[in-house]
Amino acid sequence: MAALALAVYLLLVVLDAALRALNLSHLRRHGQRVPPGFERAIDGALLARTSDYTLARGRLALIESLLVAALVALFLFGGPLEWYDRTVAAGAPGFVTGGLLFFGGLAVASTLLGLPFDALRTFGIERRFGFSTTTLRVWIGDLAKGLLISLLLTGGLATGGLWLVLLLPGWWWLAVWSLFLGMSVLLVFLAPVLIEPLFNQYQPIADPALDEGIRALAARAGVGVSRILKMDASRRSRHSNAYFAGLGRVKRVVLFDTLLEQLAQAEVLAVLAHELGHWRQRHVLKRMVVYQAAALLACAGAWWLTRWPGVPALVGAAGLSFYGRLAVVAFVGSLLSSLLGPLGNAWSRSQERQADAAAVALSGGGGALRSALIKLAAENLSNLHPHPLFAAVHYSHPPVVERVQSISGGR
Repeated sequence: MAALALAVYLLLVVLDAALRALNLSHLRRHGQRVPPGFERAIDGALLARTSDYTLARGRLALIESLLVAALVALFLFGGPLEWYDRTVAAGAPGFVTGGLLFFGGLAVASTLLGLPFDALRTFGIERRFGFSTTTLRVWIGDLAKGLLISLLLTGGLATGGLWLVLLLPGWWWLAVWSLFLGMSVLLVFLAPVLIEPLFNQYQPIADPALDEGIRALAARAGVGVSRILKMDASRRSRHSNAYFAGLGRVKRVVLFDTLLEQLAQAEVLAVLAHELGHWRQRHVLKRMVVYQAAALLACAGAWWLTRWPGVPALVGAAGLSFYGRLAVVAFVGSLLSSLLGPLGNAWSRSQERQADAAAVALSGGGGALRSALIKLAAENLSNLHPHPLFAAVHYSHPPVVERVQSISGGR
C-alpha cells in the first residue's frame, strides 16, 4: 500500500514539474511576440524583461517544489515520521501538549525550509527586477511578527481543536469545523483592526475626486463604503493591488499607493468595479459556502481516517499515534487537493470573467478596465504567454491577454 501511495505522489510531482517546465519552454518559444492590443504599453525590451522575470521566478519555483517534494517523500516514507511520532509521544506530558509539540515542530521545519527561497525571491529576483523595496530589517520584522501571530492564532486553534478531539471523540469533526468557521468569521472583523496595521500604515486617500468617484461607483453597485484608505505597499514592493474588506453591505476600500501611482483615476475605478462585480455576483458568499462545505467534509474524512487501522500502512509505518495518523491524513488530503485544484481554478476563472463583465457594465464601458489591465501587466511584468495547459491547471484568473481580448470583444 505504501508503494502505491508513494508512486501516486511521485507521479503527481513529476507531472507538475513537467508542466512547469513546459510553461517555461513555451515562454522561450513565444515570448518575443507582443500580443495585439499591448503594443502601446509593451515594446521589445520590456517584453524581454518580462520573459526574464517569469523564467527566473519559474525556475526558482520549480527547484523549490522538487526539493519540498523530495523531503516530504523522505519524511513520510523513509522512516523519520515514525521516529518523530514515537519521540514526541514518549516525551509529551499530555495529549494536547503532545499535539502542539508534534505539529509545532513540523511548522518550524516548514518555515525554516521556506526561508531561503523567500529570501532569494525578495532580495534576489524581486530586487533585481526592480520590485522589492523592502530592507533586511523590515523583512526580519515581518517574519517575526508573522511567526508571533501564527503562534497565537494557529497555536490557539490547535489547542482548542485538540481539546475537542479529547472531549468529543465521536463528534470532534463537527466541533473542530465549527471552531474553525467561527474563527474565520471573527478574523474578518479583527484582521483589519489588529493584524493588518502591524505590517502596513493606512490613511484616508487625499484625492476628493477619487473619493467621490469610489463612493458613487459603490452606490451604483449597492454597496456602502465606510472608509477609503491608502496602504503604504511601496515600503515593501512596487507590485500593486486594491481590495474591498468587510462583510455585508458596508465595506472598506483599500488601495495600494503603488496602484494610485500607476493608474489614472478612471482606471482605478475600473479595477474597483471588478471587485464590486464579485460582490454583485455573490462570488464571495458562494466561495465561502463551498470552501466551508469542503472543510466540513475534510474534517469528517479526517475523523473517519484517523480511526481506520490501515492509515499507518499508507506510509509503511508499523504504528502511529493520533498525531502521526493525522499527518498522513493531511498528506492524503493534499493529494486530493492537487487532483481537484484545476476544477477549483476553472470555477475561479469563470467568476473572474463574470466580474470583468460586471465591471464593464458598472463603468459604462470596458475601455478603462482594458487599459488598466494592460498597464498593470506591463508594470508587474506579467507573463503574456503562459502555456494553455499550465494556465488551466494553475491560474485562478484568466491570462491577462485573454481578459483584455474578452473585454475588447464586449466593448
